[in-house]
Amino acid sequence: MIIQNSTLSDINEIFRLYAIATDFQKSKFFVHWPEFKREWIETEITENRQWKMMIDGRIACIWATTFNDPQIWGERDHDPALYIHRIATNPDFRGNNFVARIVEWAEGYARENGKKYIRMDTVGENRGLIEHYKKCGFEYLGYFKLDSIEGLPDHYALADACLFERKIQ
Repeated sequence: MIIQNSTLSDINEIFRLYAIATDFQKSKFFVHWPEFKREWIETEITENRQWKMMIDGRIACIWATTFNDPQIWGERDHDPALYIHRIATNPDFRGNNFVARIVEWAEGYARENGKKYIRMDTVGENRGLIEHYKKCGFEYLGYFKLDSIEGLPDHYALADACLFERKIQ
């Protein structure tokens, strides 16, 4: 298993994995990811904020990171934190608990960058995902109504955000 930054040559696979994840969300939940803007993903890639987990030369999982997330985290955004977004797993690799592996990687990455927290969010009441994140060491902070969703992906308009935080050891 290798974790590295995604490249622009990965963009079609990234969108394929987002589409698969969105279809799964649609089959199970009211809230699901919208189609993300290609420019957003290209920017994440060029800013080295889009990541991939490689197994046997194939993309097994993708996610994005940022060091700022004020629209979702409000005043808490002033804390030194790494924010993880949009984890999507290649269905050929499901069942490998990639969130735990990402968190393990994120601890080191956050520490290297002077951060004290790893944070995640999800939208809507996805009890299974909430429990999974808790099992991965995140404290569930509850549901929060966002003050403004301007500039955020469309699914943030559909329900409150659930926030999760893990203090770096």
